[in-house]
Amino acid sequence: MGELDLSNRDPNNINDHIKACVNFEDVLAEPEGIQSIDCVWKLSFCCFNFWKNFCYKLSTLCCGICIAAEWGCEFACIAFNHIWFITPCLRVCEVNCGVMKKLYGFVIGCCLDPCCDSCGKIFHAFRK
Repeated sequence: MGELDLSNRDPNNINDHIKACVNFEDVLAEPEGIQSIDCVWKLSFCCFNFWKNFCYKLSTLCCGICIAAEWGCEFACIAFNHIWFITPCLRVCEVNCGVMKKLYGFVIGCCLDPCCDSCGKIFHAFRK
């Protein structure tokens, strides 16, 4: 695990879809011909950004640590299940399927190969 980068908190861009909906311009817009007074528009911009940032920071302060702890436990359980249960089960299936693959190959070889050889010899006799 590397250093915590406080300037780039989404280095893998997993929340790029949110960037397009959290800016004032992406939520509120006044078309040409119907616009509010400039001071109302400027104050709306300031209020939107203040409350968006304040509510987000308050929500993360109140809930962020607990939610992060819950997700940490969730991914620990996922890792545990994969390491100690799912991967060994898949390995058992892989080993057993390998045996079944050999058996299936023997059965097909014994039953179908003679029929296919006979059909091939019959059709081999037909030439132009």
